[in-house]
Amino acid sequence: MEGHEVAVEPFVLSEIDGRGVVRLTLNRPRQFNALSEEMLEALQRELDAIAANPQARVVVLAGAGKAFCAGHDLKQMQAHPDQAYYEDLFARCTQMMLTIQRLPQPVIARVHGIATAAGCQLVAMCDLAVASTEARFAVSGITVGLFCSTPSVALSRNIGRKAAFEMLVTGEFIDAVTAQRLGLVNRVAAPADLDAEVQRLVDAILAKPAESIAIGKSLFYRQLELPMEEAYRLAGQTMACNMMEPCAQEGVSAFVEKRPPAWANVER
Repeated sequence: MEGHEVAVEPFVLSEIDGRGVVRLTLNRPRQFNALSEEMLEALQRELDAIAANPQARVVVLAGAGKAFCAGHDLKQMQAHPDQAYYEDLFARCTQMMLTIQRLPQPVIARVHGIATAAGCQLVAMCDLAVASTEARFAVSGITVGLFCSTPSVALSRNIGRKAAFEMLVTGEFIDAVTAQRLGLVNRVAAPADLDAEVQRLVDAILAKPAESIAIGKSLFYRQLELPMEEAYRLAGQTMACNMMEPCAQEGVSAFVEKRPPAWANVER
């Protein structure tokens, strides 16, 4: 209406509770939470803020509406038929995906609906994933003649090569139980139990020292890309450094003394 400003909903909703649980919600339900330029920018901004927030302990990433995320915004891509534009778009998407992996906090995907193409990639890049029995997954770009090359990087690091390649060349959907069997998601729950299952995972993380989890998450992904001998060398160095942390010293002492560890800022 004239004289009145129309409120614009944010692309990503963000809230943090008193326990340090950050909940990010992709908030373009009518577009099935497609990763448009604006969505990528908003998500990158929120992830950067989480990385700099010492109060944040764990991140839950969800989608509003019927879908988790339907991948890139093909209408927006069609409006820019330029290779330089596409390379920049995919580079920004890659940066956002890598930011998830580089956060010190574990990131849990809460998947209630479809996760397709870059949306499936998003699930694969999260550290953990809990899916509703109604969720479905696909890397479906091939159905429009576009091989899901960037999603293939994350997918092939989550599931076996043959299963990943079959999904990539057929574009066919898999259900949540199959996704769990292949290793794409950790847990599957009925729709009514999805939030409770996510919460169980959150609670298990909050019961452990944040510094040890951050050290371990960094090492976990770095060692995966190394030859075994180098991976062991890096893991040994990391574990030695971790052992010098007060949380590990207290944890080991508590184990030896047969008492609960008295960690600061950890729920028991």
